[in-house]
Amino acid sequence: QVQLVESGGGLVQAGGSLRLSCAASGRPVSSYAMGWFRQAPGKEREFVAAIDADWRGGSTYYADSVKGRFTISRDNAKSTVYLQMNSLKPEDTAVYYCAGRMFTYNRAASAYDYWGQGTQVTVSS
Repeated sequence: QVQLVESGGGLVQAGGSLRLSCAASGRPVSSYAMGWFRQAPGKEREFVAAIDADWRGGSTYYADSVKGRFTISRDNAKSTVYLQMNSLKPEDTAVYYCAGRMFTYNRAASAYDYWGQGTQVTVSS
């Protein structure tokens, strides 16, 4: 069992940056594929980024809409996954969720077993 707690959301102007954190407890975060998803009002939850488990090579993956602007990383010593978000746009406004699953990453939210409570990101124009 893994417990996930996100933090770092907030209000930022377009073009600004935020760093989200996802602190994991219960099992080493290095053992899991970890993903970030987001959900805007009235929309489905969508894939943002993921990082594979260390034993899978720790590769990173991004949605086309955030590629080049967002970076996912993991600090195994702190059992924390980060999402660095730069050049934020109003369309990035959403609740951001951290998720974990065994084996390799997946872009489908339904494939993830563990979820945090979410953190709100609001980007003003």
